[in-house]
Amino acid sequence: MSDQSVAYRYAKSLIDLAEERGITEAVATDMKFFGQTIDENRALELALQSPVIKHYKKLAILEALFKKRVSPTTYTIFEIITRKNREAILPAIAEEFQRQYDLMKGIQKAQVTSVVPLTAAQRKQLIEQVAKETGRIVELQEKLDPRLIGGYVLRVGDRQVDASIRTRLNDLKVSFLSN
Repeated sequence: MSDQSVAYRYAKSLIDLAEERGITEAVATDMKFFGQTIDENRALELALQSPVIKHYKKLAILEALFKKRVSPTTYTIFEIITRKNREAILPAIAEEFQRQYDLMKGIQKAQVTSVVPLTAAQRKQLIEQVAKETGRIVELQEKLDPRLIGGYVLRVGDRQVDASIRTRLNDLKVSFLSN
């Protein structure tokens, strides 16, 4: 079974358990915190994936970092997964949990990359357009990339709208080269 399908099952079980106990928001906050911690600390991610580090040491690391900062339900899931020798997929579980939580709450994440920060009007227009297309509440994440030259790249789920000057110039270059 692939890690993604295992992560899906654990995340689904966790979200069901959280709903049953009425702590969905707390667990969602915990999993977001865990995901951010993993994203910011490559050494932690590598330690969880390492076949050299014993599972009890990985559990000790998780305990030191998270036991007092997350709900008992969330920490119990960390313990169960570590005892089943699946701690390497904890980041995937956190990501999948967040995806399922967003789906449950009707939230659509979108990412826009531009050369300069968006104005309030541009941000509002993009959010309204994505909300109209998806029928969901939109959380827009902004990134800056000067290599785009101008325009923007909008990613919503697995779809992408590339309205950057860089792409248009590359398309023009390819067109000239093919003629």
